[in-house]
Amino acid sequence: MRSPRVVVLDYGSGNVLSASRALTRVGGEVTVTSDIDVALAADGLVVPGVGAFAACMQGLESVSAPRMIDRRLAGGQAVLGICVGMQVLFDRGVEHGITTAGLGHWPGDVVGLPAKTVPHMGWNTVDSPTDSAMFDGLHDERFYFVHSYAALTWTQHAAHRGTPASVSWAEHGAPFVAGVEDGPLWATQFHPEKSGDAGAELLRHWLDTLR
Repeated sequence: MRSPRVVVLDYGSGNVLSASRALTRVGGEVTVTSDIDVALAADGLVVPGVGAFAACMQGLESVSAPRMIDRRLAGGQAVLGICVGMQVLFDRGVEHGITTAGLGHWPGDVVGLPAKTVPHMGWNTVDSPTDSAMFDGLHDERFYFVHSYAALTWTQHAAHRGTPASVSWAEHGAPFVAGVEDGPLWATQFHPEKSGDAGAELLRHWLDTLR
């Protein structure tokens, strides 16, 4: 059985090398690129992201990533968003009073965490559905977070797989969306590539969906 071909999207934001190494270790054949043709031909596309929502959106638009992601999802091709790469999948991001349009795959806003201490940095548990494919065997594990913003609400909608998405939650000041499984579209607010053995197993679960 051949290794799944994975593109880690290089658009000027996100720790692409850490993501690439982590996916290679768990059996992916990884390419780091912004080439739209290579990204469309891959079995899976990873959209990483760090920093500001607006800057990430600007970087994504500079490499035609919104069109790339839309085309993949329209064809049922897998996409994995990580950290701000998850946040941009929502309708909007609100940072420092400025609202920036996101990719609009999920309804709702990404806003500041209502916590005494931000950023939320370090290890935290995740409350995931018992039938989650993403967290299969990982329900008691901790994952590594670094963020000051998150989606604090979830609105069910016309999902990518025709059934309601599976949503997982964590808490820092308030509950926030920590993971989503929506047909071919998966995302995590935490960094699986920095989450040790548990993160590696989660990435392996994602690769298994590509085979």
